[in-house]
Amino acid sequence: MNITNQIRADILVEALPYIQRFYGKTIVVKYGGNAMISEELQTKVMQDVVLMKYIGIRPVIVHGGGPDITEFLSRVGKQSEFVGGLRVTDAETATIAQMVLVGKINTQIVAHLNGLGVRAIGLSGKDANLLKAVKKMGEVDGKPVDIGFVGEVRSVNSRLLSDLIESGYVPVIAPVAVGDSGETFNVNADYVAGAVAGVLEAEKLLMLTNTRGLYRKFGDESSFISSISRTDIEALVSDGTISDGMIPKVQSALYALNSGTHKVSIIDGTQPHSLILELLTDSGIGTEIIE
Repeated sequence: MNITNQIRADILVEALPYIQRFYGKTIVVKYGGNAMISEELQTKVMQDVVLMKYIGIRPVIVHGGGPDITEFLSRVGKQSEFVGGLRVTDAETATIAQMVLVGKINTQIVAHLNGLGVRAIGLSGKDANLLKAVKKMGEVDGKPVDIGFVGEVRSVNSRLLSDLIESGYVPVIAPVAVGDSGETFNVNADYVAGAVAGVLEAEKLLMLTNTRGLYRKFGDESSFISSISRTDIEALVSDGTISDGMIPKVQSALYALNSGTHKVSIIDGTQPHSLILELLTDSGIGTEIIE
């Protein structure tokens, strides 16, 4: 056997115990950030999901779409504003967000997966009341701020998801929820992913971001955190080490762990095939948050 073939064989053998470990297990993927913008990265993410499905893993995708929403809002002359990583959402913005997330991004992901040979099905939170939500307040300097039609998930129709998964489908969920009065809520996709992973008691939640993971000092590679406990990460939030757009990701990770998810990984979605590198290799590539 030549060196190249030996390397290929070693890679496959390294993946074997992880394939055995995750076989038949549900893994939730939060898909967003720059991994959605590049067509090349989109394809690699979808290939990873298809591979997961064909080796016996049961993937569920929750996607975002912030850059697309921002772009569309700018076309109609609306400037995007954020409070604590959450988009301020008036009624018009909520309508536009729903149109972009459900009508554009969700259908694109579903079509891509179907084209690669798996049965994917697109869902919004309004389908069979998949995601019921209440109004979520923002926070500035410790004080509550009204940020409009931004929702906080209060219930997930786990029966619907379980039925689809058992029937062999890959659910693809857009983070649009419905309120008790039928109103539309724009929900941060990180929070939706945490809620879905929790209610399904997923083996793992994989959160794709634009950075390698978590740092004790952002930008300092020597401070990169490869593994951290729930208690330690709560301390990093309290002292301000983790801030801004990373807060929803960490909060959703903690919620998922509290709700029955076994592990959460925050990984760099701009690295090709980041999902299978995190799942099926000894070293992984991101920050793993554990109990």
